[in-house]
Amino acid sequence: MTSTVELPLWALILILAFAAVTFASHFLFPSVRWFFRRRMERAVARLNQRLTRPIEPFKIARRYDMIQRLIYDPQVNKAIQEHAREEGVPEQVGFELARRYAREIVPRFSAFLYFGFAIRVARLISKGFYRVRIDQIDAEVIEAIPPETTVVFVMNHRSNMDYVLVTWLAGKRSHLSYAVGEWARVWPFSVLIRAMGAYFIRRKSRNALYRKVLAQYIRMSVESGTTQGMFPEGGLSLTGAVGEPKLGLMSYILDGFKPGETRDVVFVPVAINYDRVMEDRVLLAAGKTGVRRFRLRAFDIVRHVVGHIILRVTGRFRRFGYASVSVGEPLSLTAFLYDHPEVGERTTMLLARRIMARIRAVVPVLPVPVVATVLAREDGLTRAEVAERFTRLVREMRERGAQIHMPRALSIDPVNQGVEILLVRRVLVEDEGRITVNPDERAVLDYYAQSIAHLCPDRPLSVESDAT
Repeated sequence: MTSTVELPLWALILILAFAAVTFASHFLFPSVRWFFRRRMERAVARLNQRLTRPIEPFKIARRYDMIQRLIYDPQVNKAIQEHAREEGVPEQVGFELARRYAREIVPRFSAFLYFGFAIRVARLISKGFYRVRIDQIDAEVIEAIPPETTVVFVMNHRSNMDYVLVTWLAGKRSHLSYAVGEWARVWPFSVLIRAMGAYFIRRKSRNALYRKVLAQYIRMSVESGTTQGMFPEGGLSLTGAVGEPKLGLMSYILDGFKPGETRDVVFVPVAINYDRVMEDRVLLAAGKTGVRRFRLRAFDIVRHVVGHIILRVTGRFRRFGYASVSVGEPLSLTAFLYDHPEVGERTTMLLARRIMARIRAVVPVLPVPVVATVLAREDGLTRAEVAERFTRLVREMRERGAQIHMPRALSIDPVNQGVEILLVRRVLVEDEGRITVNPDERAVLDYYAQSIAHLCPDRPLSVESDAT
C-alpha cells in the first residue's frame, strides 16, 4: 500500500483531469446551480410584486424537467407508439425522436435577460425608428382581465418589428411567450430568442409525432397560465391587409379544453400598423413570385447597417413615422364554447374568424395609409386637395368606430407627414404643385392603402356576425 508507483506525466495529468471533472460534476456544479437558482427565484419573486400577471412557475422550471415532463406525457407516449408502428421502428427510436423535438421546442427562459435586457432593447429600437403609439385605454383593457385566466394575445403580422412592439406592450404586465418560425433558428439569434421564452415551431411540418409534442407543450403552457402571443396568419402579410387565419396553434388550445374544469383562456385581439414597414418591398416581391424566402445576403445587411449609421451620424436620419398598437375587445374561450359547444375544426374556424374580425376592427389608422388611400383613388392632386380628402376620410372612419392614431402635437401636420414619407421613398412625385403616384411604386402605395381598406366608408364593416 505504501509502495511507490511511477506514472508518465501525461497519465498523471489525465487522472487528475478526470478527478477534477468528477468532483465538479458531483459536488461543485450542483452547488453552483443551486446558488444561482435560489438567487433567480428570489429575483423573480421581487419582480412578480410589480407585474400585473406574475410569472408562472411553469416558466422558471428547469428546462430538463420540462423536457422530461413533456416526453413522458401519456398523449406523447401514445403518439410515440403510433409512430413506431407506422414507421416500423423500435419504440426507443420514436422516444428519442420525441426527445429531440421536445429539446427543439422547449425554451430556456431567463427572467433577467427578458426583463433586464430585452424590454429595454425593444423600447430603444422602437423609439429609434418610430413614433410609438400605445394608448392608455388599451392598457386598461388588458389590466381588467381576471388574473386567474390565461391571456393569449392574438395579433396581425405586418413586420418582424411586431415582436419588438408586443414585447414592449406586455413587458410591464407579464412575460410573453410566443412561437417563432424557422427563420430564427440561426445562432446566435436562436440562443437569445430561446432565453426570452419563445419557442420554435416548424410551421409546415406534417409529422404527427412532432405536432403532438408541440400541441402538448402549448397545452401545458396554457393550462399553467403562461401569457401567450400568437400570429394566426402564420406569416407576414404580403399584401398589407389582415389575412385569413391558420388554425394550428389555436386548435391546440381548444383541444382538451373543458369549460368550468380548466383555467379559462382569454384571447386579446391586438392590431398593429405602421407608416412604414421595413420589409415592404421584400414582401411585395415575395407576393409576386409566390416564394416566401426572405434570405438576406451578408453584404446587404452590412450595407444597410453602414448606411443607417452614416445617416445617424450626419443627422439626416428621419424616423419612419408611426408604429401603432390597438387592443380590441377580449374574448373568453369559456363564453365562446358556451355558445358553440361542439368542439371541432368548424368551431375552431369560427373562433379564429371572430378574433380576426375584432383585430380588423381596431387596426390603427395612420397618416401614410390614409394618404395612400386618397392617392390610390385619385391621382394628380394638390396638397390642399389631398388634405381635404384626407380630413373627410378620417372623419368618416372615426364615425364608423375606427381607431384613429394621428399626431397629438399641433405642430405636426399628419397630411404633410404622410406625404413627405412617401415622397422621400419615391412612391409619390411632386411636380408643379401636383402629387402623382410613381408608376414603378404603385404596388407600394396599394400595400399601405390595403392595411385600412376594410375600414373605409365604401367597404362593409367587418362585424362579428360575418365571422359566425
